[in-house]
Amino acid sequence: MTDTKTEQAKSNIISRNNPYLASIKENILLTKEGSEKETRHIVIDIKGSGLTYQVGDSLGVFPSNPPYIVEKIFQLQSLDPEEPVSYQNTKISLREFLSKHVVLTRVTKKFLQLLSQKTSSASRRKRLEEILGQEKELEAYLWGKDYLDFFEEYPEVSFSSHELVASLGRMVPRLYSIACSPLMFPEEVHLTVAVIRFKLTGRMRYGNATGFLSRFAKIGIKEIPVYNQPAKHFHLPEDPSADIIMIGPGTGIAPFRAFLQHRMMAGHRGKNWLFFGEQHQSTDFLYKEELLDWLKKGVLTKLDTAFSRDQSYKIYVQHRMKESAAELWNWIQNGAYIYVCGDAKHMAKDVHQSLIDIARDTGGMSQEEAQHYINVVLSKEQKRYRKDVY
Repeated sequence: MTDTKTEQAKSNIISRNNPYLASIKENILLTKEGSEKETRHIVIDIKGSGLTYQVGDSLGVFPSNPPYIVEKIFQLQSLDPEEPVSYQNTKISLREFLSKHVVLTRVTKKFLQLLSQKTSSASRRKRLEEILGQEKELEAYLWGKDYLDFFEEYPEVSFSSHELVASLGRMVPRLYSIACSPLMFPEEVHLTVAVIRFKLTGRMRYGNATGFLSRFAKIGIKEIPVYNQPAKHFHLPEDPSADIIMIGPGTGIAPFRAFLQHRMMAGHRGKNWLFFGEQHQSTDFLYKEELLDWLKKGVLTKLDTAFSRDQSYKIYVQHRMKESAAELWNWIQNGAYIYVCGDAKHMAKDVHQSLIDIARDTGGMSQEEAQHYINVVLSKEQKRYRKDVY
């Protein structure tokens, strides 16, 4: 009996292998008219799910493919949507498989190899083989394309359901930093989603997960498999009186909105300093009203913004950090924790270098001492420098 109860308890635990089927409660456009971007505030309803989370965690989301792509493939390939196919030791319909378990917006090399073998055109076959032999050319050739592009371009080629199933890439979850505190929203999870969208060959294309959340998932319909992905190190300090410095341009603001909600609700006494950046203040100041209200109430001690395209020269968060180098260094020396969230390729590297520069120029250290202080002392020994970058 005990073993049975244990097994039942395990089967009820929400995880990547056992996600909860949630619904969208709200889908709000954060960016204003005239913005070059589309960033949305998505509220996921988890009421009654048993799903728990902490600030700093991420929500894993399994997207579904755009319905029009799925239906068009059936039409172009004359496939039966209800044909049963094998998936993870069970049988599901081909429609369910193509909708939920494979990625139709990104074409695999394996599919292209099969296409080159199947085409009746010798010149097309030769061209595809040449592309397949050059990785960089292959990457450029496939960029932005989905399977519809190839089924429409090669109408003479037909795939069996078995061939199609075997050549498609499997769907994987996307992780989104949670943008709310369970103390304020125990039955919701908030996400800050930058929608990937572009036009190619006369047709709008969307990122697989961002398109699903912003365009195709319906309000109030439980169709979104989700689970909590706990953060390893990106949590608030255990000491509620510790000060924190948050650096989160763009959607990197998400966990810091959660941090501020949590510290306010829990009555933490530590000071909070936020660096936020985007393109234009008038159209891209995410959560502006909330942030200014928290600044007014003292929940947010300092707010430094960098709107890169509001002047003739670019200003980013690392420039604002250097402008406040003396005060920033003082906070760090007094025990403040530093958190960085967002782009790993450029922003996080620039912020990291700025911290080293500040330790050298304001802290009076040599270059080697500054690097050691940021890379080893703050990061590894004291664990006061924490990153969630992607």
